[in-house]
Amino acid sequence: MQFHPDIRLLVYRPRGLIDEAAINKIISVIEELEAATQEPFNRFSDTSETHEVELNFRYVIQVSLHRRLSHKGRAPVKSAILATDSTLVHYARLLALLTEGSSIKVQVFQDRKEAAQWLGVPLELLAAKPPAANHSG
Repeated sequence: MQFHPDIRLLVYRPRGLIDEAAINKIISVIEELEAATQEPFNRFSDTSETHEVELNFRYVIQVSLHRRLSHKGRAPVKSAILATDSTLVHYARLLALLTEGSSIKVQVFQDRKEAAQWLGVPLELLAAKPPAANHSG
């Protein structure tokens, strides 16, 4: 996960398995950032490195409704989800449907460039390999 405070963007790149624990972790980070600042920030989730999904409809619906309610009264934000796996696309579209009409605008993309344009950020920030890694290797 990377947070870019200058452009108010949280980038999340899960790898391997996406399950309830992974979703709970990112939601926890989002809610901590929301509590720490009253300024809105957009989100980008790059699921291109995930290979397995262990979620169910009940959980996705509960989480979506929780986020919708907990974000009520806040400034609008955008959440772009890059998904090519059919299962992830399906769940991401369900999230988009369940947050429709709220201050969280969810859009599902299969093209990174389109996601960058929608979020209004440089494509490099959404690159598959994060730029300017702080370690060698």
